[in-house]
Amino acid sequence: MPTVRLKLTIEYAGTRYSGWQIQKNARTVQGEIERAVHEATGIRDFELYGSGRTDAGVHAIAQVAHLDIDATVAPEMLRRAVNDALPPDINILRVEKVRHKFHARHDAKARSYIYHVSRRRTAFAKPFVWWVKEDLDVGQMRAAAAHFVGFHDFQSFSDDDPDEKSTQVLIDALEIYEDGELILIHIEGSHFIWKMVRRLVGVLVEIGRGGLKVRAAAAMLNEQSALPARLTAPASGLFLERVYYEGDARDGDVHSPIVLPLLL
Repeated sequence: MPTVRLKLTIEYAGTRYSGWQIQKNARTVQGEIERAVHEATGIRDFELYGSGRTDAGVHAIAQVAHLDIDATVAPEMLRRAVNDALPPDINILRVEKVRHKFHARHDAKARSYIYHVSRRRTAFAKPFVWWVKEDLDVGQMRAAAAHFVGFHDFQSFSDDDPDEKSTQVLIDALEIYEDGELILIHIEGSHFIWKMVRRLVGVLVEIGRGGLKVRAAAAMLNEQSALPARLTAPASGLFLERVYYEGDARDGDVHSPIVLPLLL
């Protein structure tokens, strides 16, 4: 039976998982999907590759993975069967047959994230927001965000070793929107290094609180600083929004990926 390559688009709430990537003695999103594929098909010998890892507690609106499997079942039938075997906080949105050269990670051209900051305490949305008690100056946050757009060295915003992995990243857009009691921070770029997005959010929020000046944002790009690590935003508010491939449109409205009626 010939091996087929399938592109999976997946949404998940990351609250109960130790991130995307399989780990020993930990429950992960990838691990749950692999278990479900085996349960749905009876096949043990297959390979699943994600577009990139998300950390413990981080969510995804449209994570992408590719699956190499020897199966004749139609993609839509496979999607339904695997979903039946998945827990309710993981859902495969689409399964598409793709060329064998397609690679979920290597072929990605850009990625985007959305971060939820709540201006008030919520009884219902705690796993999906960061509640910031202090008043936030969104104008100051936007002024600081402008410094991060472009091609910069984000070493201060990551634990990645620049001797082992480049810490230079192209940020195409970093926008801040207000939606009722929510502040949505939307960031799009070529790729993102470990903890980078959460540390950017943490710095922007600290500037919004008045604890840092706008000019401090630019300074963190020019010299090594330990401050972003201390300001890392919680994982709860972060969503991988989309992974872009050749030919994908990269425009559209930015909105909350979940329904938070009491915050709007």
